[in-house]
Amino acid sequence: MQEQMELLKELQEIDQELSKVRQSRKELEAERSALNADVERVQGMVDSLAADGEALKGQRRELTQALVLEQENVKKAEGRLPTIKTQKEYVAVLKEIDTAKKMNKDIDDQIRAKDGEIEVLEKEREEKEGQLASLTEKVDARQGEIAAVLAEYSQTEDEKGGQRDTLLKELPVQLRKRYQLLFDRRGGMAVVEARNGACLGCNMHLPPQLFNSLFQTREILSCPHCNRLLFVNSEG
Repeated sequence: MQEQMELLKELQEIDQELSKVRQSRKELEAERSALNADVERVQGMVDSLAADGEALKGQRRELTQALVLEQENVKKAEGRLPTIKTQKEYVAVLKEIDTAKKMNKDIDDQIRAKDGEIEVLEKEREEKEGQLASLTEKVDARQGEIAAVLAEYSQTEDEKGGQRDTLLKELPVQLRKRYQLLFDRRGGMAVVEARNGACLGCNMHLPPQLFNSLFQTREILSCPHCNRLLFVNSEG
C-alpha cells in the first residue's frame, strides 16, 4: 500500500503540473486570439476608410463629368447668341446660360467639398495604416514568443503524459478511478497529508483510530470529511 501511495503522490504532482501547463496554454491561446482580433479590428478600419475613400472618389468623378457637360452646355448656348434674331429668344438663352453657370458653380462647390472630405479621409486612413503597421509588428513579435512557449508546453505535456501513463499502469483500476474523481472534484488535490491528527486537505480533525491506522500502511484510507486519500510522513 505504501508503494501505491507513493505512486499516487507522484501521479498527483504530474497532474498538477499538467493542469498548470494546460491553464497557461489556455491563457496564451486566448491572448493570441485577442491579438489577432486587435489586428483584424484595425485592418477592418483601414479597409472601411479605403472603401469610403473610393466611394468619395467615385462621386467626385461623377460630379466632374456633370461639370464638363454643363460647361459644354454653356459654350453651346453662348455660341447661339450671335445667331439669335428676336429679343425674346435672346433673353431666354441668357437665362439658360445663367442657370447653367449657377449649376456649374454648385457642382464646382460640391467637387471642392468632396476634395476636402477625401483629404480628411486619406489622412485618417494613413494614420490607421501607421497604427496597423506598428500593431502588426508588436503582435508578430508577441505571437513568436507565444508560439515558442506553446511549443515548450507541448513538449512538457508529451513528456509528463508519458510518465503519467506509466504510473497509471501500475495502479489498480478502481484506485485510479477513485483518484481521478477526487482530483477533478477537489481542485487538483486528491492525495493529502494527515498531520497532528488532522487532514491538511480540509483541515478537519480525524478520528484518532483512523489517524493511527495511517501509520500501519495496510490500506489506503480516506478523510471522512472530504474523502481525499490520506498519507502520513514518518514524523507525522
